[in-house]
Amino acid sequence: MRVPFLEKIEQRVVVCDGAMGTMLYAKGIALHRCFDELNLSAPQLVKEVHLSYLRAGAEVIETNTFGANRYRLAKFDRADQAREINLAGARLAREAAGEDIYVAGSVGPLDIRLEPLGPTSREEARAAFREQVDALAEGGVDLIIIETMTGMEEAHQALLAAREVGTLPVIVQITISEDGSTPAGVRPEDFARRLDAWGADLMGVNCSLGPAIVLETLERMAAVTSKKLTAQPNAGLPQMIGGRSLYLCSPEYMASYAQRFIETGARLVGGCCGTTPEHIKAIKAAVKSLAPRESRGAVEAPARSVQALEPIPLEKRSRLGAKLGRGEFPVVIEITPPKGSDPARELQGAEYLLQQGADAANIPDGFGSTARMSALVLAALIQQKTGLEPLLHFSCRGRNLQSIQSDLLGAFALGLRNIWAVTGDLPPFAASPAGTTVFDIDSVGLVNVLSNLNRGLDVGGNPLGAQTAFLIGVGLNPYALNVEEEIRRFRYKVEAGANLGVIRPVFDPARLREFLGRLGETGISPIPLLGGIYPLTSFRSAEFMNNEMSIPVPPAILERMRKVDTGDQARAEGVKIAREILLEIRGLVQGIQIAAPFGRYALAVEVAEVLDCGFGDRASAGAKGSELASGGLN
Repeated sequence: MRVPFLEKIEQRVVVCDGAMGTMLYAKGIALHRCFDELNLSAPQLVKEVHLSYLRAGAEVIETNTFGANRYRLAKFDRADQAREINLAGARLAREAAGEDIYVAGSVGPLDIRLEPLGPTSREEARAAFREQVDALAEGGVDLIIIETMTGMEEAHQALLAAREVGTLPVIVQITISEDGSTPAGVRPEDFARRLDAWGADLMGVNCSLGPAIVLETLERMAAVTSKKLTAQPNAGLPQMIGGRSLYLCSPEYMASYAQRFIETGARLVGGCCGTTPEHIKAIKAAVKSLAPRESRGAVEAPARSVQALEPIPLEKRSRLGAKLGRGEFPVVIEITPPKGSDPARELQGAEYLLQQGADAANIPDGFGSTARMSALVLAALIQQKTGLEPLLHFSCRGRNLQSIQSDLLGAFALGLRNIWAVTGDLPPFAASPAGTTVFDIDSVGLVNVLSNLNRGLDVGGNPLGAQTAFLIGVGLNPYALNVEEEIRRFRYKVEAGANLGVIRPVFDPARLREFLGRLGETGISPIPLLGGIYPLTSFRSAEFMNNEMSIPVPPAILERMRKVDTGDQARAEGVKIAREILLEIRGLVQGIQIAAPFGRYALAVEVAEVLDCGFGDRASAGAKGSELASGGLN
């Protein structure tokens, strides 16, 4: 009869099993399959893996449930089977283990971003973890292993969920980068302190790169916590050989490091990706006669004090920020990055717009799906060569969290100060059939990243030594199919630190007025808003906006454009309509953002000239918006 797990680790080191996925892959299961679902469709195959680790000497086996939460299962259309899969996984492992071996319920990450870097709330994440842990507990596991966690908030919610379910011991394991920090930059000393304070029974590192970096990380953790540690590294870095992903660390090498883990304070050792029963057999033999390290006693390393800097005032961040701070009415005009590498026409356009009195150039990011110049590069060229200040679209698409921070720091070093944070759209498949996308975070998360940089911190809360001073813009869509969700996300962006909202093109001022009134009733702290204006150039462009861009164009405007159809008359009518809309909404917004269809900058200038004091001298026009800039959104 086994003693309770926490009593066992007080007595000696315990050996855990190795990789489940590696073994299933070796048995012919394709990587695109849902490995967790095999608990239902191929239970004998899963049981064979468990038995192979037991024969190798494992004293703890993990359930085949690493990805069995509803978010990951949803990618295989199996979200509604979360409880069934976890229950089956726990019972399979329990059946294989018998009464003498411990069964650990494996709980992996949700594979989504939590607030403040993503759209999923902490409560939603905790509910998903609770559903999984509850089924594992019902299935008879002896402990819970929360593993391969990249985000500390996600690890915290998983731990809270486990505590809500019952009294099972809980191990929390973090996965790390080359320097021992989490992918978000949280140092081992810091995440060890957090896990200690949150009440994890054991803590450690799994997956990651291999035994060497795991050992270094455990040594740093051991300096700040007296909790017992765990180590389950990968068998080194994977290598592609003959089209297969192979891990090349030998069992002997892994076993030698297991001894060092124990000397550092580990009481549970095993393996993760690439480890096999042969590795576990070697580890068991190496640690069999090795006594565990005695209690480490007092924590020696002092806690680090991180002081966030006070953000630089809005009016000191950029000329656009200064105008908004003074309650003036800035005019921003769009300049789209060119195809290819020659920005001559766009630079000429920027010079022209600056001469006409534009306050900034709105630079879209990743326009279309063809090869265009980087928006960041064009923005830097425009500012450096013409002096016109850019409002740079910065898209999350195609950038991981590390590159987002790197690109933003580089943009600031180049003198760019105005960022419009956007999630980014999927590229049209037909135009880019071989293209791939990356969405580490969305626009809400990007605002949080920008706000952190403005306070001198990276996304992991580490000081950078200096702060940025970005004016943070965000989009606002009055025509969203789910208006409540649009308002909810806008609230998140404002709370995260957004300074400016940019509204999609307006063709129906009454609808905008209704939306802003509804927004004002929510209690969201008011921030300046730029109204979007798009001068139509043809009846076809009006139909395109209405039917394909989901931007409502009233029937009366469609009829006006239908009568003139195309050519100079159509463009003149489009400018006339845009001027009428601008005059009607300027009392609702604090500035304007005008599109320049097909690079026709003169059309945008012609629209702006309707402002009652003349384009280039807009103090009195801004007076209508200044009251709302300080007093409310409706």
